[in-house]
Amino acid sequence: MKKHLKPSVADIKLHQDGRISIFIPISKEDDRINRLILINRQSSEEINLPLQEKDVNNELRLLYGHLDYKYWERKLLNGKFWDLYLQNGDGNHRLRTTKRSIEYVRIKEEESGITFHPYLTKKGNVSFRYSEIDFFAGINQVRVAEESQLLIEGSLEKVDLENVTDANLLVNDAFNIESRFPVQITRQEEADFYSFTSEIELGETVKEELPNYLKVSIELETFDGNQTMWRESPRLKYYGKEPLDESVVTKVNNHDIKFKISTSKVMNFLTIHFLEDSLIKEYAHKVENNIVKARRGKRALNFYKNVFQLVSYLPRKRNLVVFESFHGKQYSDSPRAIYEYMDKNYPSYSLIWSADRRHYEEFLERGLPVVRRFSLKWLLVMTRAKYWVTNTRLPNWLPKPKETEYVQTWHGTPLKRLAADMEEVHMPGTNTLKYKSNFIKEANKWDYLVAPNEYSSNIFRSAFLFSKNMIESGYPRNDYLYQENNQEAIDHIKESLNLPLDKKVVLYAPTWRDNQFYQRGKYKFDLSLDLQKMREDLGEEYVVVLRMHYLIAENFDLGPFEGFAYDFSKHEDIRDLYLISDILITDYSSVFFDYANLRRPIIFYVYDIDEYRDSLRGFYLDLEKEAPGPLAKTTNEVIDSIKEFERNNYELGESFEAFYDRFCSWEKGESSKRVVETVFK
Repeated sequence: MKKHLKPSVADIKLHQDGRISIFIPISKEDDRINRLILINRQSSEEINLPLQEKDVNNELRLLYGHLDYKYWERKLLNGKFWDLYLQNGDGNHRLRTTKRSIEYVRIKEEESGITFHPYLTKKGNVSFRYSEIDFFAGINQVRVAEESQLLIEGSLEKVDLENVTDANLLVNDAFNIESRFPVQITRQEEADFYSFTSEIELGETVKEELPNYLKVSIELETFDGNQTMWRESPRLKYYGKEPLDESVVTKVNNHDIKFKISTSKVMNFLTIHFLEDSLIKEYAHKVENNIVKARRGKRALNFYKNVFQLVSYLPRKRNLVVFESFHGKQYSDSPRAIYEYMDKNYPSYSLIWSADRRHYEEFLERGLPVVRRFSLKWLLVMTRAKYWVTNTRLPNWLPKPKETEYVQTWHGTPLKRLAADMEEVHMPGTNTLKYKSNFIKEANKWDYLVAPNEYSSNIFRSAFLFSKNMIESGYPRNDYLYQENNQEAIDHIKESLNLPLDKKVVLYAPTWRDNQFYQRGKYKFDLSLDLQKMREDLGEEYVVVLRMHYLIAENFDLGPFEGFAYDFSKHEDIRDLYLISDILITDYSSVFFDYANLRRPIIFYVYDIDEYRDSLRGFYLDLEKEAPGPLAKTTNEVIDSIKEFERNNYELGESFEAFYDRFCSWEKGESSKRVVETVFK
């Protein structure tokens, strides 16, 4: 019986006509008939690629297939991820490669600006994807020089250098604190890429407590004659032939710091770790990292799950209630409102918060009873608690004890389609079938679900396949908007946030896009609102407050707009920002349903409504007909809408009143009481 070597990709080339060629060497002894196919990871849709072959030598022949992007464009755009397979008599085989430079190949969509390109999965498989990449760059050589300098040489995808006004190596540490070092780009017209060089002063990168690490990308500042823009490469990978494993020691703040230069094991990213130059501390750091890896591994998860199930057989503590908001990241939303109502009116209950380890100290500083999420104590508290109250899904692997009552408040009136009502899912780390089944599995654990209005109640039953106790009470979180809506409270919040009392506040609170992300649970967002234009037209009377969705990972540089624009994305509870705002600008976020309780103007900035409505999520409402405010697609239209509200003395009109009656009529400031009296009887 013949033994066949596993096929792998030797190279991928892009042609000027938009064809992508894929080269696969195989043994001449392997005489099976082969087909090259791309398979959509989510829908399993296939694209067959024409396959040809030629002899290389006496032992090898070369298979080469062509992906005609222009021909397949419409079909390719139906999916975000396409996996490459070679099909023969033994079935489909994922194609692998060790050649990382294939990732420099890309085709840019002119209209959308997104890029179609090959990439390597963590297992080394070849796939294609769409992503928002400005340009590719990679490192070919790294050398350590005297005085703790790291000399870097690499390749940069050809860009329009005429528009580049500044180029820097962008170095981020674990706390997302940035350092920049100048980059020199050498133009080479005859080559496929430009070359670049840079020097990192390692001592200047230490900004926070140790241990720490650094990751590197390239940032280009460009000016096209109208505006300045910043373009950033993906994190830089190392493509050098020699293995990278060097160390350098230098003094920083009177401490000897050891920098270890290496690459990440799977994706080959350039990584710089540093810690104090001490063998004991270095060994302790390694042990700590190994413990963290073990804790996050499958074995640890299975062990934790088994222990959880075992301990859950212990009797419930009938007066113990565990609260959690946005995966333990905030003291906010309806769980906060229910907690504060019970803390005041139900003294016989023991109330405790579940907090993410990165936000644990924030709960302690507020004097709240708190337990660190996924700690041993958390396990004991969760398994013994009679009640769980949360506003997002708990981990799917977490079993609910039989006698525990799970209260799900959810976190918004739905505009976008949810769970079982979604036709396609474009989120990282999942597919449509897996996402829906996991969601329904979680919803089956809920004993109570809080609905803010009749519209939501009907959708929740459909989208979550929920058949248990629907509490039709209105959202507890909105009680605050009725109870604290007075000038004294508003001025107090403004003062605490260092906002001017004599200016009106515009709150910009957009949602996230399913298909724009860095990784699972970490979404990106391009601030499409022109703050410079808004300051020129509105700066005398208004300030702008930004509130990004909790899943968005960006930190916006508002330095150029000091005194006009403020980023309060990390403010613990958006309810304060609602109260102080005179106008809300949003897009497809559910915030406008809550904000309508204040009877204040709402503007919908929906520059990408066609894509969002038709491709990503779909809407339950016809936003263009039923929105309680004007729709704008440009910054100028947003400004015009604000001025129109001013001219009409902020009157909202009949369409707003109809919207208010439909979506806000259940909420009068007593929703927390209704929920508590229903659940705790």
